Amino acid sequence: MTRDPDYHIGAVMELGSHVFTPEAIIEFANKFDPQRFHTDPEAARNSVFGGLCASGWHTASIWMKLNLVHQMRREAERTARGMPNPEYGPSPGFRNMRWSKPVFAGDTISYRLTTTGLKPMRGRPGWSIMTALAEAHNENGDSVMSFESAVLVRIPPALAESFS
Repeated sequence: MTRDPDYHIGAVMELGSHVFTPEAIIEFANKFDPQRFHTDPEAARNSVFGGLCASGWHTASIWMKLNLVHQMRREAERTARGMPNPEYGPSPGFRNMRWSKPVFAGDTISYRLTTTGLKPMRGRPGWSIMTALAEAHNENGDSVMSFESAVLVRIPPALAESFS
């Protein structure tokens, strides 16, 4: 276990929130997921959803944006306090993507990331695979999305001992 506020199993990062407007839902869907319940408010009202709702991929893409913005903000804060920062590499993928409830036009979705594991990579000294649970909840606290994420991360020597 480490005292580092960001890099230990169980660390929770509140990434921020996003309001899904009808215009943004339709714009995203027209480009990337042009199903009628994402692009046509009238068709959406007559669909199984009963109203215009965001593509799950739209919900996930906002998670990615907020995750990166949060990461950059934390790195700047850590640098200002003289704390070392890890280096992030690519993601080897994700598992168990779930869109458990629709995200409707007007919903405010809050995003969170909880670190669940950190496993050193045998073939790449200094690098580890960090796993986490990504979550999104609507304004009522209902889960609307979750997935298990993974990312390669190189831990600075000053922090590496705390992960042993």
